[in-house]
Amino acid sequence: MKKILLALFLIAAAVIVSGAEIIGQVVGVSDGDTITILDNLDKGRFRVRLYGIDAPEKRQAFGNKAKGYLSGLIFGKQVTVRYSSIDRYGRIVGRIYLDKKDIALAMLSAGYAWHYVHFDKSPEYAAAEKKARAGRLGLWSDTSAVPPWDFRQSSKRK
Repeated sequence: MKKILLALFLIAAAVIVSGAEIIGQVVGVSDGDTITILDNLDKGRFRVRLYGIDAPEKRQAFGNKAKGYLSGLIFGKQVTVRYSSIDRYGRIVGRIYLDKKDIALAMLSAGYAWHYVHFDKSPEYAAAEKKARAGRLGLWSDTSAVPPWDFRQSSKRK
């Protein structure tokens, strides 16, 4: 029993100090920035929000395309999630990798998400969004694309 308690304490300390990691299979894609994974270790299900991006909402233009693109990238595949926080909806917020490929960066590069600069200042993410905009990729083919945070705000007012 003492060994189990010590192991749990060490795991909790590691999470607090350096973040944590989950490796598992993607079993659900809710939208362009939220997935569900089945953890390889204990078969727990975790909802994960991609860190650093905000994809169009389901009811928003390009919402279904963003979800479809993300699903095509990782659904059914083994991914690694590196995280250090949980959002107000109880989702893990983390960087998701397929092998060494940063999935949020892939979403930005394809034009299916905004760089969420309110939470992330990564120059790599900013450059990917800028390049997708310049190339009019994905949602950037729409000259009046509305950021999801504005869309959510206007939906609340209605």
